[in-house]
Amino acid sequence: MPHAIELLERYGPEARIVAGGHSLIPMMKLRLAQPEALIDINGLSELGQISVEGDELVIGALVRHTELLNSTTATDLFPIFRDAERVIADPIVRNRGTVGGSLCQGDPSEDLSAVFSALRASAVIQGTGGTRTVPIRQFHEGPYETAVGPGELLLQLRVPVVAGTGSAYEKVERRVGDWPVAAAGAVLSVADGVITRAGIGLTAVGAAHFCAPEAEASLTGSPPGDEAFAEAGRIAAEHCEPHADQRGPADYKRHLAAELTRRALAAAAGRI
Repeated sequence: MPHAIELLERYGPEARIVAGGHSLIPMMKLRLAQPEALIDINGLSELGQISVEGDELVIGALVRHTELLNSTTATDLFPIFRDAERVIADPIVRNRGTVGGSLCQGDPSEDLSAVFSALRASAVIQGTGGTRTVPIRQFHEGPYETAVGPGELLLQLRVPVVAGTGSAYEKVERRVGDWPVAAAGAVLSVADGVITRAGIGLTAVGAAHFCAPEAEASLTGSPPGDEAFAEAGRIAAEHCEPHADQRGPADYKRHLAAELTRRALAAAAGRI
């Protein structure tokens, strides 16, 4: 790890990390990225672990999508990982692509960004100045821009584990393995018959930081149920800003934001 950070420092802002390569290489082909140096971190096995530490699930940045999909440690606690990983790309991509690579690409339509936003995870980043922790909802600073600066490396994602929690992910895509037309993740914690904490992640619909805080606030303190979930979906759709593209018109995406939020919330509630 220190050597990788030393290399980042030596080669400067034109250096790029490569692990699975399924985010970086397509961007290089499109000339969206033209790094002068590639630093291969596949040997950093300490970044490829999934574990529970205290009251947090810890997922290393080098964990492959397939490894997360098959990890009962992660999916028993948060079935949202199983839901999402099943519909990310195809087996070839999932076998090599990494969790950290997906997040660091910063694509506005990326599935795991919505998942970790719904889960209110934190990202641990290390550079020459030491280690810092960034809430995932501050991690993405804009399209293809993240809090990981030059000379820094994403180490892991830490997800708080709360009793009485259910989670789910719903996605609409044009064809299997495609980027989403729209997708929503939901995480609900319930105690004494009311929602004590709600997390909603949205992707591909122009939701700032991949989340829907206004919709989450509408759920807190309410009993879980169809009416509350439908209202949260309406609020989530109202506050996102989808754009028309080859995947569909803006009105359709807004409709999906509402409906998929409702479905994800209902599925999450059923898993508590």
